[in-house]
Amino acid sequence: MQNALQIRGQRQSEGWEPGAETLSRPGDTGGLAQRNRLLEDQLATLRREHDRLRHTMYEAAQVQRKLCGPRHLRRESFEIASEIFPVRHISGDFISVFDLESDLVFAIGDITGKGLYAGMWFTHVVSMLRSHIRTSGNPAAALSAINRDLLRMSPDAPLTTLFLARLDLKTSEVTYSNAGHPPALLLCDNNELESLSAGGPLLGALDNAPYVNGRITLQPGDILLGYSDGVAECRNPLGDDFGKERLQAAARLSSASAGAMVFSVLGAAEDFAAGQPREDDMALMVVRRGFEQPMAEN
Repeated sequence: MQNALQIRGQRQSEGWEPGAETLSRPGDTGGLAQRNRLLEDQLATLRREHDRLRHTMYEAAQVQRKLCGPRHLRRESFEIASEIFPVRHISGDFISVFDLESDLVFAIGDITGKGLYAGMWFTHVVSMLRSHIRTSGNPAAALSAINRDLLRMSPDAPLTTLFLARLDLKTSEVTYSNAGHPPALLLCDNNELESLSAGGPLLGALDNAPYVNGRITLQPGDILLGYSDGVAECRNPLGDDFGKERLQAAARLSSASAGAMVFSVLGAAEDFAAGQPREDDMALMVVRRGFEQPMAEN
């Protein structure tokens, strides 16, 4: 004769759950309806919470984009355009463009990680960037200070890559330093190409890491192209990367404004991907020196 525990174990193996008979006994349609209503209410609550969460993430993404560099800016003969495309609402890639005295500072960076984690660090990193470049005046010194700050917060602070530059609007000289970020490209009007790699290691990795400045002068028609690895590493269904060469070619094919060039390059990367889902955030910045208009003769 089976005891109560054996009977209960057999019934559970047959799909019976304790208390289930109170809701779904044969012929008890009222209990089944009550259970369905309960499940429907729970599902409706989950949907409302999901919608609220999506709306909150959307608002956070909009705030992040406003805090990033403006999508389009003109200073003297220079035109700057930028765009970021997060893979999960909030981006770990960021761009910052702002005036410093009579100069213009611009930066493009990548915080390790994706989504909310990287986005929450974004405002802190940009705040350090703005503070230290104003204090030190030069990119290499600013990167050294940011590196020290991040190391003090270790192990919580994320590793960060950053290309930081200061443009003298009067002389067209760019002083820059690159902390482990994909080197920005200088596309010269005479079709020459230069990779802007002077700098040091990524931020938050090595104590007392050295950073140095590099210098270039933008000539009329020259283009400085800053990008994140999400652009160059955009893959097609065959697993091929978009790559620096295709990026350069797409930029040269667009002879229009800096804004048009941003979307031309990003559009070329998306076309190359051919529907393959993106795996990383994408950020792109174009700094273009225009051709000064000749003064009218008297």
